[in-house]
Amino acid sequence: MQRIRWLISIVVLSSHTTLFAAQTEASDVAALTSNVDTVAREWLASTGAPSVSIAIVRHGELAYAQAYGSARLDPLVDAVPHSRYAIDSLTKQFTAAAVLILTERGRLRLDDRVSRWFPALGEASNVTVHELLTHTSGIRDYWPQDFVTPEMQRATTPDALIQEWVKRPLDFAPGTGWQYSNTGYVLAARVVERASGETFYPFLQRNIFSRLGMMHVLEVTMPSAGSDAVGYTRSGLGPVHAALKEAPGWLFGAANLAMDPSDMARWDLSVMDRSLLNAASYASELAPVVLKDKTVVPYALGLDVERADGRLRIGHSGGGSGFLADNRLWPEDRAAIVVFTNNDWASPSELSSRIAFLLLTPSPAEARARAVFSALQNGSFDRRQFTAVGNSYFTNQVLADLHETLSPLGPMRELELEAESKRGGMITRHWKILCRDMRLMATERGYANGLLEEFIVTRRLD
Repeated sequence: MQRIRWLISIVVLSSHTTLFAAQTEASDVAALTSNVDTVAREWLASTGAPSVSIAIVRHGELAYAQAYGSARLDPLVDAVPHSRYAIDSLTKQFTAAAVLILTERGRLRLDDRVSRWFPALGEASNVTVHELLTHTSGIRDYWPQDFVTPEMQRATTPDALIQEWVKRPLDFAPGTGWQYSNTGYVLAARVVERASGETFYPFLQRNIFSRLGMMHVLEVTMPSAGSDAVGYTRSGLGPVHAALKEAPGWLFGAANLAMDPSDMARWDLSVMDRSLLNAASYASELAPVVLKDKTVVPYALGLDVERADGRLRIGHSGGGSGFLADNRLWPEDRAAIVVFTNNDWASPSELSSRIAFLLLTPSPAEARARAVFSALQNGSFDRRQFTAVGNSYFTNQVLADLHETLSPLGPMRELELEAESKRGGMITRHWKILCRDMRLMATERGYANGLLEEFIVTRRLD
């Protein structure tokens, strides 16, 4: 009987623990949703962007998808989570994945020269597929401008673009430099077509999008639904106008896709889970490129790959006529943020950073800086965190001034470590702080034992 009672107690305790965990998780999600709603609306109001659409992966699951503002201004159409946006250069990671799928099937190798499929390209004939995908080919970019040029308003074909731009003299010897090149990705997509015997977009649809449940992807040249976003632009602080569209043929494997943020998040999950490609392909996809002089560039195959604040961060940004996009994922945290917007003047990466502040667990140093700043705002300063010298700076008048001037700024929206060094036996950290629309900086100095000697907050003027 005692054993039965003991087992019942364990079951009840386990049930209570599970319920508590579920309630805690629901509470965390609700708090995240509320906070993201707040910062998204603040960003939209401060930038004047027509709309923004966001998807968030948390703990390896799609946890948030919401859109704000207007997908179209005339007539007015609300943005909704399934509204599709041009993702521009985020397309490149799918082109790279298509190449890797073909390497797994033995149809090509990353060190193949493009002359295998295009034998008459002049200096570019010796460029490898890997150099196309890592922007180390030296092939000149056909679109360095931030607007649609007169030439790009006339329809072309990928082959015509290749003939015009790839045959030009290289900007540097392959493998010796890094220079962003849309042209290289147009050629890479044509290599996919030649190696697979299929047209490019159907290949992506069959081998990537359908397999990952990305059900709302289309090419920007395809007919769009009424809820899909239209791109907008403005000159200086002038009125908002519909942006020019790039003519057919120009974007191809470099920037030709549109989708909703949730579909992009499904792709991010596949990268975290390594569910689409094999291990060797992921090793190639995520390896930062090394130039011939051994310089390491934090760019892999269609993806930026770097360590930021001690975390592995993978991602890419996109920008075209009337659209901007930002996609970041932190595989070790099983987290990702996707932000799409239908404007070309307000960077979505700023909003991504504010969401990351809410989503990611801070490092110990960042958590302490957050706590000290918040204490200065609300008047609950803890002198035990500081040395005697540090406390000599924080007089009652200084604390009163800080409380009076920082409190009205509202809660912190972002804290970013900009620099870290050593001086005078202490670790010096320079923090960038954002409170709503007020930009601040804090200089922190402290010892290895955890005690701080300085935390000086000033207004940031840049």
